[in-house]
Amino acid sequence: MNTNIVTADDSIAELDRLAGLAEDVIRRARAAGASQAEVSASVSTGLSVNVRLGEVETVERNRDRGFGLTVYFGQRKGNASTADLKPASIDATIAQACAIARHTEPDPCAGLADAALMQKHFPDLDLWHPWEPDVDRAIEVGREVEAAGRAHAAITNSEGAGVQCGASLGVYANSHGFVGRERGTHHSIACSLIAGRGEAMQRDEWYEYVRDAAEFPPLESIGRKAAERAAARLGARKLATRECPVLFAPEAARSLWGHLLAAVSGGSLYRRASFLLDHAGRQVLPAYVDIVEKPLLPRGHASAAFDAEGVATRESALVEQGVLQRYVLGSYSARKLGLQTTGNAGGVHNLLVAAGARDGDAPRTFEAMLQRMGTGLVVTELIGQGVSIVTGDYSRGAAGFWIEHGEIAYPVQEITIAGNLRDIFMDVQAIGADVDPRSSILTGSVLVGRMTVAGA
Repeated sequence: MNTNIVTADDSIAELDRLAGLAEDVIRRARAAGASQAEVSASVSTGLSVNVRLGEVETVERNRDRGFGLTVYFGQRKGNASTADLKPASIDATIAQACAIARHTEPDPCAGLADAALMQKHFPDLDLWHPWEPDVDRAIEVGREVEAAGRAHAAITNSEGAGVQCGASLGVYANSHGFVGRERGTHHSIACSLIAGRGEAMQRDEWYEYVRDAAEFPPLESIGRKAAERAAARLGARKLATRECPVLFAPEAARSLWGHLLAAVSGGSLYRRASFLLDHAGRQVLPAYVDIVEKPLLPRGHASAAFDAEGVATRESALVEQGVLQRYVLGSYSARKLGLQTTGNAGGVHNLLVAAGARDGDAPRTFEAMLQRMGTGLVVTELIGQGVSIVTGDYSRGAAGFWIEHGEIAYPVQEITIAGNLRDIFMDVQAIGADVDPRSSILTGSVLVGRMTVAGA
C-alpha cells in the first residue's frame, strides 16, 4: 500500500535533502548581498477519508511542500516563498526576497535571533510514528466508528466519521550556521452524530488525536462517546439570567489558557493591546496555580527542541504560585520590548496546567469537580469569539449542563457566559486532574467561582 507517507529511512534522506537545499540558498543569498538569511522548508503528506451513513464521501491524499526565504540587508528585511522546489523557482525566490529587502524601510528590531541562543542538542522526542492504512482499511475504520455510534438508540442521523493520518518533515536553517531538522506524525479519528428528531435534534461529536496510532482507544469507543454526548443533550433548556459558578470541562477549559497566552504574547504587548500589559512579576491567578511550558515532552503535540528561529527551547514556568513569571516572546517582539526571546517564536511548546485548589485538595476526577461545585453550570461547548484581549472582556455563547447537588440536572443551550478575564482568572477555585491529552495545552477542568450566565 502507498499513501505517500515516507518511511523512516526516506524521511531522513528527505530531511538531508531539504537541509542541503537550505544551506545552498543561504550561501547564495549571502553572495547576493544579504548580511543575514534564514530558510524554512517543509514537506507534509497524508491520507484523509470521510464516511457518512456507511458510504464513502471523500478520499483525499496530499503531499504539500513549502519553502520560505527571509533575507536581511542590514536592518532591511525581505521574504519570499514557493511551493515548487525546482531550480528556476528557487532562483526566483532568492531574487524576490533580495529585491523586497532592498526597498523596505529599516527596522532596528529586524534580524536573526542571537547566535549564542541556537540549539546545539537535539534529543529524540519520539514524535515519528507513521501510520499507513490503505484506503480500504481507513474506510473500514470510519465505518466501524460510525456504526458503533449509530447503534445507540437515541441516534437518528449522522454527520459522518473521519480518519486522517499525516506526517510532516521540516528544516530550519540560518546564516549563523544553524540547521535544525524536525519530523513528526499526527493522526485523528472523529465522529459526529445527531440524536432526536425535528426541533428536538441535538448533535455532538468526539475525536481522538495522537502521535502514534497505537494510542487510539478501541475504535467503537469513539463512536459510542459521540453518541452518548449527543443523546445527553436531548431536552436541553435555556436558563434565566443569573450569576453562578461555572465549571469548564477540559475540552472547553483549554480556551481560557489560550486567552492567557494571547494576552502575554509579544505581539499583543508591544502593540500595547493586552489587559496583562506590564504584568510580569504580578499575581494573575490564585497562589495555588502553576503553569509550565514543557517543550521536550516525549510525544507532546507541540514538542520541539528549537523554536521557529532556531533558539533552544527549555522547560520554563509561565505562572508560578499564581504569579506571571515571563512573557511569550520571539526575538523580534523581545527587541521591541527591550527583553530577550523566551524561545517562543512560532508559539508555545506544550503547556501543562497543574491540578490544584484553593483549599489544597485538588479534585482528581471530573465527578469530584462536580461535587465541589455543588450547584452551577458545566460548559462543554463554547460558541463565537466574543473575547477582547485588549480589555479582558469575555462573552461567549455556550452549551452544557445545569448541575444541582453535584449531579447533572438537565442539559442547557442558547446561553451566554460573561465576565472579565482578569476577574475570571483570579476567581479560579479549582483545576482538576482530569487532563484532556488531545492538545498541546494540557489542562483538566477549571472551576470559576462566579460568572454571569445570560439566557432567556
